[in-house]
Amino acid sequence: MSLDARVLTDWFAEKARDLPWRAPDCSAWGVLVSEIMLQQTPVARVEPAWLDWIARWPRPSDLAAATPADVLRAWGKLGYPRRAFRLRDAATAIAERHGDTVPSDVDTLLALPGIGAYTARAVAAFAYRKRCPVVDTNVRRVIARAVHGAGDAGPASTTRDLADADALLPADDEHAAQLSAALMELGAVVCTARAPRCADCPVFDMCAWQRAGKPAYAGPAKPVQRFAGTDRQVRGLLLDVLRDTSTPVAKARLDVVWSDAGQRDRCLDSLLVDGLVEQTSDGLFALPGEH
Repeated sequence: MSLDARVLTDWFAEKARDLPWRAPDCSAWGVLVSEIMLQQTPVARVEPAWLDWIARWPRPSDLAAATPADVLRAWGKLGYPRRAFRLRDAATAIAERHGDTVPSDVDTLLALPGIGAYTARAVAAFAYRKRCPVVDTNVRRVIARAVHGAGDAGPASTTRDLADADALLPADDEHAAQLSAALMELGAVVCTARAPRCADCPVFDMCAWQRAGKPAYAGPAKPVQRFAGTDRQVRGLLLDVLRDTSTPVAKARLDVVWSDAGQRDRCLDSLLVDGLVEQTSDGLFALPGEH
């Protein structure tokens, strides 16, 4: 593999976005919160929510003591609200088992509720500056183009993708952590999926995709994610009603948010099953614990 790690880390040091979870004084807890929030959610929406969250719950034990309703309200419109509950579960485990300190070891992080392989590796690399390959969609795209000369990464393969990233990392922990962050940033802001800014790329001269003439991606078609009209949208609308009130509401208040009664009721049922909504003994609906 031919990418120059120093070129990438120097570029990152000069050009990286100034994000609060990258600040030198950001705690491992702050990094963990950011990684959970950033899953399938743009940075622009995450940053204000993260700042509010960390101000309100600066330690895992603070979040563990919060009510489920307060957690859901603070999560707001970040989407996929079950992530908020998973983060609270992880916070509880960190407070109870690890002295309120986020673990630094990948295997110990994986043992926390709701923490998957990507998040565990990201915390180890970005919070604790460990040599630990971290692979997301952006990193896979950068490696596919710059190293393999392909237009995009194609289907994910955890073993192959981690091996590709690992082969690029310097032996030194700190430099490896810097490169992991640089690869992710490059894919997020320069080597983007639809309109890569190749003229601004620090590794333009060593990019295999450029040398190959920038061939178009010819692999399997990727599923297009839509939002309008999906159950995700309807669930969000139902939760919006409950977040905006501190008292239980009648079902009629929920019925007005979506005209398709079948879909609306299915989504309400799923929220009840997920524990994001509760029904009172007299048939009203509320956020967890607010009745």
